Amino acid sequence: MENAATVSRCAWVGNDPLYREYHDKEWGVPVHDDRLLFEFLILEGAQAGLSWITILRKRAAYRTAFAGFDPGLVACFDQANVAELLANPGIVRNRLKVESAITNARAFLKVQEEFGSFDAYMWRFVDGEPIRNAWKSISEVPASTPVSDTMSRDLKQRGFRFVGSTICYAHMQAVGMVNDHTVDCFRWQELGGVTGPS
Repeated sequence: MENAATVSRCAWVGNDPLYREYHDKEWGVPVHDDRLLFEFLILEGAQAGLSWITILRKRAAYRTAFAGFDPGLVACFDQANVAELLANPGIVRNRLKVESAITNARAFLKVQEEFGSFDAYMWRFVDGEPIRNAWKSISEVPASTPVSDTMSRDLKQRGFRFVGSTICYAHMQAVGMVNDHTVDCFRWQELGGVTGPS
């Protein structure tokens, strides 16, 4: 890769080094690890109504507070854990979001039991392959799609919370189920973007 400061990126990245690193190394990279999928599910839910950079800055604190994002451990959290979390300045201290993380951990374990892995469950929504878009501008990127609508409905039926269609689509973007890097971004082609015939 050329000089990190001069390379062309998606317009939303800006100059924050943490945002740049996340964009350059994680955003849009296909994830098939259940623990990391659970991490993004919890973080996306926490982000609702806030900026993603706010959550990225709190990510390390979240990792500590939520037992390394081990769904088996988080599923066992009780009201004492909730009280401890609500007193933790390192995370978003919103009772609904904190309690939903525990609820989602329990639902997550049920999905693992039914499908063998959360990975197998999630990726079936895109037939196991990333959707590769070719947006010219950030303004073209949707906030949700029919696929995220379907995912949201299914997750809600399984007891998940903070999984509206917009959150689901952000999750899809984060874990590489969709490549929404714009075509002028160096990561678009690296993550399988293909330039069609001119």
